[in-house]
Amino acid sequence: MLMSRDGLCGIGELAERAGVTVKTVRFYSDHGLLPEASRSAGGHRRYGPEALGRLRLIRSLRALGLAVSEVRRVLDEEDGTSGMLEDAVAGRLREVGSELRALRWREAALRLVQECPPGERADRLRLIGAVAAPPSTAPLVRFWRGWLPPRMPARSAAAFLEVAVPSPPDDPAPAQVLAFARLAALTLAPCPGGAQPQPEAHRAAGARGAAVLYAGLAEAYELAGGPLRRGVDPHTGEALDCFVSAYTSAYGVRDTPDFRRRLARQLAADPRIDRYWELVAEVITPPGARPEPTPGAAHDWLLAALEAQTAAEAA
Repeated sequence: MLMSRDGLCGIGELAERAGVTVKTVRFYSDHGLLPEASRSAGGHRRYGPEALGRLRLIRSLRALGLAVSEVRRVLDEEDGTSGMLEDAVAGRLREVGSELRALRWREAALRLVQECPPGERADRLRLIGAVAAPPSTAPLVRFWRGWLPPRMPARSAAAFLEVAVPSPPDDPAPAQVLAFARLAALTLAPCPGGAQPQPEAHRAAGARGAAVLYAGLAEAYELAGGPLRRGVDPHTGEALDCFVSAYTSAYGVRDTPDFRRRLARQLAADPRIDRYWELVAEVITPPGARPEPTPGAAHDWLLAALEAQTAAEAA
């Protein structure tokens, strides 16, 4: 940097060497990021030899997207490379990740509209226009809180919601955008009679038994996931025994052939939300892949195994 005899330079010279405008240098000076060494007799700003390096560091930090307040905190550290910089960069990375997810979602939504037949575009626009980018799972959570047994322990409810509410894909295909939009619309639709139908299992288990029931069902669904992924037909075994055990533990009864027959009839008569689970499978499954198991699919597989067992014993 060219310096005067006193080792200082003017604002124009500093701006030229840094490749920025005088207005930019003045902005950083006015915000306390680039302190002046002194003022000339005519009131002009003067900067010391360290100003060029500091100005270049400020530009680098701003190029990363850091706010002026974050740049100030980084510069306030002695070396500008420790905790404040790491925290600021990590925070900006999170923001960029969120922005990228939103952009990928919007791109998939635009492709969805572009690729659909003209006669379907109005409905597609209505569906995807009702969700944010990326969308919130709040409507799905509210739907399940209305479905789960009243006064179910919070920890048990949270564990169920973790598997029942799918996260929007970070890089969705158009079909996944459509499935999630339909899922949100489904959960927001008014239920017949003003209330969601409740399975008999909820009434029979009660609030405390519901926690036991859903914990047992989660284990049974996980066991059934393997056969489902391999396309194996429903059959007796560990998964079915675990499934029945979830109900016997919740109801406080023994596992007997008669109980299994009554349970099969009860579950067959319970309200179903098949469409919800079909859409969940579309959301969580990459295009062209075998559908990922959902709790709904696992429940159907286990119920089919139970019905086949009870029918065989009755024959």
